[in-house]
Amino acid sequence: MTSGPHVRFTVGILLAIMAIAPGYAHRSSGPAGTAIAPFTVHVPDAVLADLKARLTRARFPEELDGSGWTHGTNLAYLEDLAAYWRDGFDWRAQERRLNQFEQFKTNIDGIAVHFIHRRSKEPHALPLILIHGWPGSFAEFAKAIGPLTDPVRYSGRPEDAFDVVVPSLPGYGFSDKPPRPGFGRDRTAELFVKLMARLGYVRYGAQGGDLGAGIATKMALADASHVVGLHLNLCSGEPPDPANPLAGLPAEDVARMQERRAFWTDDEQGYSHIQGTKPQTIGSALNDSPVGLAAWIVEKFRTWCDCDGNPEKAFTKDELLTNITIYWVTQTAASAARFYYENRHAFEGRPAALSPEWWRNRRVEVPTACAAFPKEISFTPRRWLEGRYNITRFSIMPRGGHFAALEQPELLVADVRTFFRELRSVGGAETGRGR
Repeated sequence: MTSGPHVRFTVGILLAIMAIAPGYAHRSSGPAGTAIAPFTVHVPDAVLADLKARLTRARFPEELDGSGWTHGTNLAYLEDLAAYWRDGFDWRAQERRLNQFEQFKTNIDGIAVHFIHRRSKEPHALPLILIHGWPGSFAEFAKAIGPLTDPVRYSGRPEDAFDVVVPSLPGYGFSDKPPRPGFGRDRTAELFVKLMARLGYVRYGAQGGDLGAGIATKMALADASHVVGLHLNLCSGEPPDPANPLAGLPAEDVARMQERRAFWTDDEQGYSHIQGTKPQTIGSALNDSPVGLAAWIVEKFRTWCDCDGNPEKAFTKDELLTNITIYWVTQTAASAARFYYENRHAFEGRPAALSPEWWRNRRVEVPTACAAFPKEISFTPRRWLEGRYNITRFSIMPRGGHFAALEQPELLVADVRTFFRELRSVGGAETGRGR
């Protein structure tokens, strides 16, 4: 359904129009009806020239002596990153890398959804949707797509192959920006369920971390007859006995939970309070300043990775700046921040996402795996998760942090393969491929 010649999509024209007509960003830029159109990333030269000019004119604030990263992004690191972004970073090379993946757009409920769709050459591949969060993007999964779709090439078994779908959330990357309130986890899950159906998949798996974990969870609830398994690398749950939350927990789980709680203090959650309450204010600043955008995003990559305080132990500058540049050229800093507001506030009678009211009497019965990376922002014991999910696999990962697919793709892929191995059916349409 999504095969055929790969043609250039007019993202360059769209971005150029957006630059002179801000309201255009609120109109659908995708195909009409149920059409699925090929998409190629191409940012106009003028947009890149403007970015370089802004970086050249950047004003940096002063910094307290010896403050390091305690007050936010370290000044010396930010100056170095901005200089590389201006003089060394090759966006065209990153475009070519991203365009090696088959990309498309389709209009669902008035939102043009951008997504990668790579089908495996293996006949019994299982469809799998991979869902990113903030401040990530679809590019997070670039190192995992090959091993998932072509396991033999990456020391795997042919029967572990997946067809992979990697969408950009509404308001992120090359997907449309929602024009009105209400697009949080709930509505996004509905869109992605419809996307998988439009691609012809009758049985599929879902995987996600960060915001993607909540979206994938809601897909498993809303589309349980088609979702065969749910794999999460950010898992959350509540104690079965709130009055005695540590009851029955192994000492190792208590230690892991306490260590992560000591990390995840109010000082680390300021971004969430701002984006969840006044996203338009911070969005205005981030949309106008590439240095501000880089500071806002790279601090999270540094703080949430397993990197001993040096983000470049986990990511290359090119990886960091590819993700940041996607936010810049699509002007999605504000719309991405609004996702946090949507998840804190109820619209159209929908309860706030992940609230006790929403979860009450709603257990995920789809088989669920949790991959707990040691430097994830939180740790939830399996005992707590079992009240919310049908946990069939719980993995304590040896290393890695919040951005698992980018930081530790081999570990994540291995866990995904193992989990879904028992959930596959053999033969024909039972794999979940097209009807």
